[in-house]
Amino acid sequence: MSTDIITFKAGSPMASTLRMDRMPHIWCPGCGIGSEVNSFAEAVKRSGIDPKKLVVVSGIGCTGRVAGYVNFDSMHTTHGRAIPVATGIKLANPELTVVVFSGEGDLAGIGGNHLIHAARRNMDLVVICNNNFTYGMTGGQVTPTTPGSAMASTTPYGNYEYPFSLPFLMDAAGATYIARWTSMHSRNVTQSIEEALLRKGFSFIEIISPCPTLYLRRNRLGDGVDQLQNYQDNSILKHGCDTRETAIDFQGKIVIGKFVEKNKPTYLEASDKCAVKLVGDDYQLYGKTIPEREAEEKAEKEKIAARRAAMAEEEAQEEAASHKVSVSAPAVKEVLAKAAKKAAAKAKPVRKAVAKAKTRPVKKTVAKAQPKKAASKAPAKKVVVKAAKKAAPKKTSKLNKTRK
Repeated sequence: MSTDIITFKAGSPMASTLRMDRMPHIWCPGCGIGSEVNSFAEAVKRSGIDPKKLVVVSGIGCTGRVAGYVNFDSMHTTHGRAIPVATGIKLANPELTVVVFSGEGDLAGIGGNHLIHAARRNMDLVVICNNNFTYGMTGGQVTPTTPGSAMASTTPYGNYEYPFSLPFLMDAAGATYIARWTSMHSRNVTQSIEEALLRKGFSFIEIISPCPTLYLRRNRLGDGVDQLQNYQDNSILKHGCDTRETAIDFQGKIVIGKFVEKNKPTYLEASDKCAVKLVGDDYQLYGKTIPEREAEEKAEKEKIAARRAAMAEEEAQEEAASHKVSVSAPAVKEVLAKAAKKAAAKAKPVRKAVAKAKTRPVKKTVAKAQPKKAASKAPAKKVVVKAAKKAAPKKTSKLNKTRK
């Protein structure tokens, strides 16, 4: 059995991006973090970036365990300190792509100060925020985003605090890429993360996610599937929406989409510009001049474009191969044959009924008409003439009566 599991994990399509030796994960059934990590791993593959130059940083909480499951360089930091640690990594080696993957309590609660200042500085980071409206690992306390009137362990009679709208907060702080989705919109999550990985500047992606163990159960909202249905029913897609209109009420409408995408100098670019004014053309960052670093960035972009093209070609080949298999697979043919037999069996009684309905009256009429067919044509004419003569006097008699 263990050999089968090892073989399965080794052959998994996510083996190159996730640490399969640590599976299964610890997240509860119905939690949205697992699907978010899957979307993240898929986005990394699609983006074409070099996995050896990717670093994932997370804080404390359920989402903070993401760093331990991804098959990249990663760091699990202390509560609220994921962004300053990620900032230090980016400043130490600007060639790295640094991703922060954590929860709303870690990022907007104790780490809120670091969040707004990283956005203000336009640090070249990708921040993925799992927002499930609760501190899921420590007992279900109220968070900075818990909707009003929602119950938590610290607000047993309903939340009376005003919650943050994180897209609005990030827009006001200066983030250059802001998007929001739910864990049900996995393809959109993948696309947004891919876009964020390939751009410069502070990118913030909020993912509304169910916490069935504490938030849903305490508020009597069903399980994870019920909440996904709620996301489907109440999500409103508004790309470019004014972030002031992105507040979320308890079980209310959820505005999703890509709200902000703009370009402005990153923190390092602004620092370089200032240093060049002071030092001149001799200024070097980490032993490299600006033209040298620009040439390296251009070469890296070309490599990324080549990897993306190879990935697209591979996906096209897999799709073509799967299409051929699906058409010629014996199992599919058997299923189709069984379906055809069932349809034919259901259609038999209907056909019999229709046949009876059509043949019965025809047989009777034919039986009655057989003696007439045996007679010659002349007698048939005589019968018609006699019938006409009988009918004529009746009409004339009626006319005579009316005249009299």
